[in-house]
Amino acid sequence: MRIGIGILCGLLAVSFCGFSADDFSLKNGDRVVFYGDSITDQRLYTVITETYVATRYPDLNVSFVHSGWGGDKVTGGAGGAVDVRLQRDVIAYKPTVMTVMLGMNDGLYRAETETTDKAFFDGYRHIVSSVKAALSGIRITAIEPSPYDDVTREPNFPGGYNQVMISFGKWIANYGEENGLNVADLNTGVVAMLRKAEELDPVHAKEIIPDRVHPSFPGHLIMAEELLKSWNARSVVAAVTIDASSSSPKVESSDHATISDLSNQNGLQWTELDDALPLPFHDWEQMRTRTLSLVLRSSNVSRDLNDEPLKVTGLKSGVYTLKIDGQSVGAFNNEQLSQGVNLAALDTPMAQQAAEVYDLTVSHCTVHNDAWRNMTVPLAKYNLPQTSAAVQAADALEDAIVQKRRSAAKPVPHKYELSPLS
Repeated sequence: MRIGIGILCGLLAVSFCGFSADDFSLKNGDRVVFYGDSITDQRLYTVITETYVATRYPDLNVSFVHSGWGGDKVTGGAGGAVDVRLQRDVIAYKPTVMTVMLGMNDGLYRAETETTDKAFFDGYRHIVSSVKAALSGIRITAIEPSPYDDVTREPNFPGGYNQVMISFGKWIANYGEENGLNVADLNTGVVAMLRKAEELDPVHAKEIIPDRVHPSFPGHLIMAEELLKSWNARSVVAAVTIDASSSSPKVESSDHATISDLSNQNGLQWTELDDALPLPFHDWEQMRTRTLSLVLRSSNVSRDLNDEPLKVTGLKSGVYTLKIDGQSVGAFNNEQLSQGVNLAALDTPMAQQAAEVYDLTVSHCTVHNDAWRNMTVPLAKYNLPQTSAAVQAADALEDAIVQKRRSAAKPVPHKYELSPLS
């Protein structure tokens, strides 16, 4: 049995604001291509983003293609020259939305120069103009590059390499505004989190971006948060307030949730059907306990991306056990419940369902990446008919996984029980 006061961080929630589905930038039928270098090739912020869309908007039919390639610059790289990459890895999928995150390799890991600036700016313009020419109406999210970690380690030269990334980001922001692009800043929020983490735990703060370039999973969580916020993603999973002060409890408010069968026989009981699932923070935290916990304590990502507050007022003084479908998810005193407990931080049946959605998202991305990187690209020069058949089989498997995920992401009703702890 867990007493809520021991896990207050990330649990208390009073924010009930959020965006409606109509405000979200992605629409039914959209296809998103993530384009970038090795940081995108890690398939972490991209998979977290896709998992969020699948769980927060389960009725939204949106598909995703992950097209990052390690070492890429605006001119291309090991995966081919930029025009090859754009045609094969972006345009061929006919996306309606494209994200572009480049810059880490373009700065050459040294102080900024006019030469590197010009090469980056010209190359970036070429990417945008080429894609727009090939795909009428495409919506592009220009990403200000994620940071080189000059926070938990000393900069390698005066000013540090992240200042180059910041400079690239400022140019991207101006260019995006001038050309009607959505812009997402994946640098500022991550740096702010790193600074807080450095204050709290300087040893483990270094694990957030272990090689100063490629964030670990917890660092990518903040990057996904910033990308999703640029798309007007809603913070609230579901928000419920129940007044238990009288003999007849009542629902004060329910946001993205439907409450039925509310009674106070043998404790407070009700049935709840939410219209979304949380992100599986608890499952992720078990896998990456220390670093992810540090990132959660050093940021507002729980509030901004995964807010599932349950608020029960009017309870008598004491400690209460919360069960969902007969499973104990924690114990909380009446004051905590009156302020609000963030269920998204707990091991609930909803979070367990969301963990399956995440696993299926990873699987479909892995199948696609294996076919693309191990068959489509390296075997293209041999023109083997078996290659086409193998890729088609992989595509069919990926489609089946995505369909399985759609059904796995559908919320189901749950039975809640809140009773005094004796």
